[in-house]
Amino acid sequence: MSLPLTVLAALYGAAAGLLVPRAAYRLAVEAGEPWRAGCPGGHPLTGPARGWAGLGRCALCAAGDRSGAVPPAGALSAPAPPSAPLSTGTSPEPGTDGAPARPGPCFGPRSAGAALLSALACGGLAAVTGARPELAVWLLLVPFALVLGHVDVAVHRLPDVLTLTLPAATAALLGGAALLPGSGGSWTGALLGGAALGGAYLVLFLIHPAGMGFGDVKLALTAGVALGWYGWGVLLVGAFAGFLFGAVYGAALVVLRRAGRKTALPFGPFMMCGTFLGLLLGGLARS
Repeated sequence: MSLPLTVLAALYGAAAGLLVPRAAYRLAVEAGEPWRAGCPGGHPLTGPARGWAGLGRCALCAAGDRSGAVPPAGALSAPAPPSAPLSTGTSPEPGTDGAPARPGPCFGPRSAGAALLSALACGGLAAVTGARPELAVWLLLVPFALVLGHVDVAVHRLPDVLTLTLPAATAALLGGAALLPGSGGSWTGALLGGAALGGAYLVLFLIHPAGMGFGDVKLALTAGVALGWYGWGVLLVGAFAGFLFGAVYGAALVVLRRAGRKTALPFGPFMMCGTFLGLLLGGLARS
């Protein structure tokens, strides 16, 4: 394990994690609704990458500026469930004059939590992978995985803009990594892994559509490409771990009477946790 590399990866993860809340907030809308273009207070989200890259905080709301505020599409029509982490930053109590509460400056998942999760994930991957070319691919995937996880928890859907582009992007990046010296996996295995896991999820979806969303099928393509890089053993362990994590969490909710046997749960976060575990094991096996 290279301590400087691990520290650098963790710092990168923390910085990338700070960008997660805004993207998660914008994408966490119900099916058929446009992505959010403004903060909960109605101010347009501006900045790099057409407003997608930035902190989950509105400077105008923080300053109390209400000029030009227009309610953003999807921001008020479909509130997130109580358990969702996508806070809109609304102040807890309305004013004494009966006026509605003014939205606070922060929105999306908590920035500190997102930065911490991203730092831990990136640092862990760097610690076990080392300075191999595929590490750059794993580090790039971490913030996108966090965005997908937050959106799935909030609205129980995985946006196509990520699930349809990440498989090809991951395969292309791993193809480049395979050409560099010191790579620890197989590009052919990655492609086969994506096809195998995506196909397996598709079969499960066709057998029991009510038990799995089609977004999970598309996410399985990316998970399969990443896990397949390290071989069939890692692919099977990572895929099984996702189902195991989901089953344990669901059983715990039933035992605690916080959910029933037919309660729909977002499966995407468990898939990504299983993939993360598989990548850790794959990196350790080649260290």
